[in-house]
Amino acid sequence: MTEETSTAPRRRTRTARAALAALSGVIAAFAALAAGELLSAAVRPESSPVTAVGGAVIDRTPVEVKDWAIRTFGEDDKVVLLGGILVLLTLFAAAVGLVARRNRRAGVAGVLVFGVIGVAAALSRPGSGPLDALPSAAGALAGAGVLWLLIGRLTGAGRGTEEVSRERAALDRRGFVLAAGASVAVSAGAGFAGRRLGASGAADAEASRAAVRLPRPSSPARPIPAQARPRVEGLSPFTTPNRDFYRVDTALVVPRVDAGSWRLKVHGEGVRRPLELDFDQLLRRDMIERDITLTCVSNEVGGPYVSSARWLGVPLAPLLEEAGVRPPSRGGPADQLVSRSVDGMSLGTPVDTVMDGRDAILAVGMNGEPLPFRHGFPVRMVVPGLYGYVSACKWLQELELTTFDAFDPYWVRRDWAREAPIKTQSRIDTPRPFARLRAGTVRVAGVAWAQHRGIRRVEIRVDDGPWQDARLAAEANLDTWRQWVWDWPATEGSHTLHVRATDATGAVQTSRRQGTVPDGATGLHSVVVSVD
Repeated sequence: MTEETSTAPRRRTRTARAALAALSGVIAAFAALAAGELLSAAVRPESSPVTAVGGAVIDRTPVEVKDWAIRTFGEDDKVVLLGGILVLLTLFAAAVGLVARRNRRAGVAGVLVFGVIGVAAALSRPGSGPLDALPSAAGALAGAGVLWLLIGRLTGAGRGTEEVSRERAALDRRGFVLAAGASVAVSAGAGFAGRRLGASGAADAEASRAAVRLPRPSSPARPIPAQARPRVEGLSPFTTPNRDFYRVDTALVVPRVDAGSWRLKVHGEGVRRPLELDFDQLLRRDMIERDITLTCVSNEVGGPYVSSARWLGVPLAPLLEEAGVRPPSRGGPADQLVSRSVDGMSLGTPVDTVMDGRDAILAVGMNGEPLPFRHGFPVRMVVPGLYGYVSACKWLQELELTTFDAFDPYWVRRDWAREAPIKTQSRIDTPRPFARLRAGTVRVAGVAWAQHRGIRRVEIRVDDGPWQDARLAAEANLDTWRQWVWDWPATEGSHTLHVRATDATGAVQTSRRQGTVPDGATGLHSVVVSVD
């Protein structure tokens, strides 16, 4: 037997053991996540290790990277983030398994380090408490125990006589398979139990939403004029269906709040009569119904993060007045209204703005039904004329009166502007970019918005030609977008179409290009088309 022939089995054995060691690390990670999932069902969903680490990653990601993720992946950005975390975790776990094959204590230490990262991430999340550390801590201990057990099954072979070595290797293989199978089965059971417990809480919340009967508004919305909705193929509908309404937030797990246990607290500086309301008490108050267009500050020029809905809710200004709040313009001490979500998110809104007579509301209904969970059930804020990050708090549970000098909300701490009125913008919906068209009359159509100011004029320019007036659809109100149409006598060739709007104050939309940071994008939307 040659030396090469005699060493080949040893190489195969070493390779197999390395592969099993890496697999041991992955199984240990699975056990850690499953244990964390089970405990997080008892604590709160946001405390699960993957969710906590994902939230911490979002918190610490540079604004430019966040904007890139939103532009690239849209509402799937959170799925991509969670998938990336799981891939990195799998690679890390495999590496820990390989380390543990050489030194079991070092491998176990690696698992515990990951647990410490999870604990730190959970405790750093908005609204976290000491119990949030438990899922990551318990998960790390479970993962460390599983890794110690499995690696122990791989260390018996390769010593003594060839016969003893083969016997030990066979016993180790059987022992490893049994231990690995048991670990996977127990972990799967724990993970399934955690999911079931979480689903049970979600089912209660869904039942509470299904039981909601929205009251009739004391002040209904005016009917939307038929002339406000021109029939043009490819034009966005005037009212956005709930399923299509944009969603941009930091919640990796959409909160499922039981309306029966929900409470709203109103307190803070200048509040002479603090309030605490449950959902039924809120529903018994006078309601108004309004058509309002919302816009995300992350919306690039021509982007999709603008939608319009018919909202039902409690007027915010009378509620604050009932609590004894006076705006700064009338001598009140607080100039910032901080809204807080059940997941700890904080947004800051100027008190003068929400009490200046506009239809700022605590919304409970959206397009004729209770708020969908992804849009803030049971209650969210809607303030026309402000970007969502300073006004549109979902899953609302607290309103605190304070000052801008005393407190920086979540996004302000990340270099966004404190006050953010929506900028005048317009968008071409049809034709689409790079469309191939036939010469002749082409209907160009889109939307323009300047919430709480209104749109006076929309103009179109072809290539470097003169600006020409588009035909404005009827105006529903100052707080919604406005649709427009222009009949273009298209000629052959490649053409660039530009659009700009003028708001009701006479201010023309600027052509100066600016990114979304710190207070919203500017510039003119354009599309390039080919005409045959």
